[in-house]
Amino acid sequence: MRYIRDALRTSECLLAVGGILLLALSIAGLVRANIYQFIERRQFAGSIAPEDGRAPAFRLTVGSAIGTIEIPRISLSAIVVEGDGDKQLELAAGHVPGTAFPGEPGNSGISGHRDTVFRALRLIRKNDEISVTTHRGEFTYRVTSTQIVHPGAIHVLFPTKSEVLTLVTCYPFYFMGPAPQRFIVRAERVADRPEK
Repeated sequence: MRYIRDALRTSECLLAVGGILLLALSIAGLVRANIYQFIERRQFAGSIAPEDGRAPAFRLTVGSAIGTIEIPRISLSAIVVEGDGDKQLELAAGHVPGTAFPGEPGNSGISGHRDTVFRALRLIRKNDEISVTTHRGEFTYRVTSTQIVHPGAIHVLFPTKSEVLTLVTCYPFYFMGPAPQRFIVRAERVADRPEK
């Protein structure tokens, strides 16, 4: 009986230590992502197009910041980098290679993790405004639809004639492990507002 009690206590201690380590790793990842977002946001702010409208010289490489995405109603704000690999999505939202860039004709795809930068997407609604700022300026989109698709549904990123923004994240939002579906937000570009 004593051996069983000792084994249970040892197991209890090991599970507690394992839980603490997992929690610490999770917190460290969030802190790392927040520091990265802070630094990149400051650097990006200094590289936005000047008043004359000419885009500053910018060399596009995988992992380089291409802009920011803001959805004010749901308090979503994140740096967007080029690329949608694990390394990029660990720290930021990622522009899907091969899709249009925000502010250009076509379908611009941006992906992000459901448990980090795109966690707030669970609150998005039709007609919410999305602002994407790149080196070329600020572009506003209005949400037209949301849908849930299987991971192989790449048709959501197919080119379009109009300026469209497609946000992609895993679904369900509170699923443990690799999520079986994708949550898609589709938004259309809103005409520029006249300056006052």
